[in-house]
Amino acid sequence: MDLWLTIVLVLLTGGLIFWPRHGVLPRWREARRLADRVRREDALKHILKREANGQAPSVEGIAGLLQLKPNAVAALIAQMERGGLVTYLGGQLRLTPTGRELALHIVRTHRLWESYLADQTGIAEVDWHRQADRQEHLLTTQETEALAARLGHPTRDPHGDEIPTRTEDLRASSGSSLNAATPGEAMRIEHIEDEPSTVYSQLVAAGLRAGMKVVVIEKDAQRIRFWADGNAHVLAPSLAHNIEVVPQPDLKADDVYAERFLSQLKPGERARVLGLSPACRGAERRRLLDLGFVPGSELEVEMVSPGGDPTAYRVRGSVIALRRDQANLIRIAPEEAAA
Repeated sequence: MDLWLTIVLVLLTGGLIFWPRHGVLPRWREARRLADRVRREDALKHILKREANGQAPSVEGIAGLLQLKPNAVAALIAQMERGGLVTYLGGQLRLTPTGRELALHIVRTHRLWESYLADQTGIAEVDWHRQADRQEHLLTTQETEALAARLGHPTRDPHGDEIPTRTEDLRASSGSSLNAATPGEAMRIEHIEDEPSTVYSQLVAAGLRAGMKVVVIEKDAQRIRFWADGNAHVLAPSLAHNIEVVPQPDLKADDVYAERFLSQLKPGERARVLGLSPACRGAERRRLLDLGFVPGSELEVEMVSPGGDPTAYRVRGSVIALRRDQANLIRIAPEEAAA
C-alpha cells in the first residue's frame, strides 16, 4: 500500500512539474521567455528614444533603465545583434530597420494604451504608465491598430507625447523645460514626464496637464511660480524640470491671465462655453459633454447652495448642479466678452 501511495505521489508531483503548458516547469520557462523579451524590447525602446533626440545610447544607460549589471547588458546587446535588431556603426549602437519597426510598435502601443486608459476607463492617472508598460509587450500589431481605430486614431497621448504611426519615425521632443521659460511669455505645456512616478503624482495632484497655457510669473533657485488654468502654481525646480513647454507666439500673457472658468461665474451673469480644460478627461469629460457643456452653449447661474458649493447652472434648457472643482474644468467667455 505504501509503495502504491508513493508511486501515485511521484506521478502527481511529476505531473504538476512537467505537465505541458500548465506545469510548473513550462510556466517557469514561459515566464522567463517573457521576461527576456520585455528586457529586449525595453532596450530597443530606449535606443529609439535616444536616437530621436540626437543622443547616443550607451550600455550604462540601458543598464540603469533595466536595472542590470553592464556585463548582462552587453550580453543582451550581443543577443539583439545576432537577432538582427541592432548594429554598431562607427562604434555607435544603432537600430536596424527590423529593430526600429519593433521599437516603434512598442512605443506606439504604449501611448495608445495610455490614451485608452485616460479616455475609456476610470483608472487613476498615476497608474496609466505602469499598466501601459505591461500591455505594450502583449499586443500584436493587429491588436494595436484595432485599438487605434477604436480611439479614433489619436495623434498624442495624455502626457502630450506624439503617437507615431506604423510607418513614420519617432520625432524629437520640441519642448523645453519649464525652468527655462522666460517670465511673462505665454507658453503651452507640451509634455509632462511620467517618470519617476513620485514626481509625476505630485504634478497630477497640482492639476497640471498637457495642453494647458502657462505664464511664468517669477523664478529663482528655490522655486518657480507660474499661472495655469486660472490658478497660480508654485513648484520646486526639480519638479518643474519634468514639464516641457513650447512658446505660443500668437498668444499674450494677458490672454492667459484672462481665461475664465465656470466656477468664477456669479449670479446674474451669463456666459458661453469655450471648451473643457485639458485636465478634464475620461468619464468626467464625457459626462460634462453629455450634460450640454459643449463649445457654444450658453449658460447662467441658476442657484447657489447655502454653503456656496455646489452651484446650479442653466444650460440648454436644463438645470445642472456642479461642484466647484467640476465647474473649474469648463472654460467660458462671459457675455460681454462673447459679444
